[in-house]
Amino acid sequence: MTDIKKIKTALISVFHKDGLEELLATLNAEGVRFLSTGGTQKFIESLGYECQSVESVTTYPSILGGRVKTLHPKVFGGILARRDNAGDQEQMKTYDIPEIDLVIVDLYPFEDTVASGASEQDIIEKIDIGGISLIRAAAKNFNDVAIVASKAEYGILAGIMREKGAQTSLSDRRMLATRAFGVSSHYDTAIHAWFAK
Repeated sequence: MTDIKKIKTALISVFHKDGLEELLATLNAEGVRFLSTGGTQKFIESLGYECQSVESVTTYPSILGGRVKTLHPKVFGGILARRDNAGDQEQMKTYDIPEIDLVIVDLYPFEDTVASGASEQDIIEKIDIGGISLIRAAAKNFNDVAIVASKAEYGILAGIMREKGAQTSLSDRRMLATRAFGVSSHYDTAIHAWFAK
């Protein structure tokens, strides 16, 4: 069936690492290539898996105190490119953009930071930009890309892979995208509520 997509490359950038081991083991066993940043890359490598740094793809380091890591056309092009669009595919070749088939990301703990009584500056630094953008990009392109938008979805992807290996159906990807937009909506609602106070 044409709506089945194989996961060949996964971009993984998470704040919470707990519960990720099972997913990584399954993905690695299926031959999926890992792409990651900072602490997540170190975590993946500490488990004995190879992991390419996002910086080696973008040729840019993490800048502005970590505020800008994944925000780059080579990352977002790899997520948003339509696999059945000849123009998109031609541009990916021209600009050497790698296809990204799975995005696993979670967001900075904004609500927990507010609840802790942290300073305004600390709270503002917990407004995630790259993560929320990755979620929206992958969910928008659910036709080709699977999105895991929080650790609550780790088990869902694990279940899909137990059944199908490292591949997803269109209905799987649409369901994950629906959940992802739920995550982003909740997150933005919490930020809006804090600013509105």
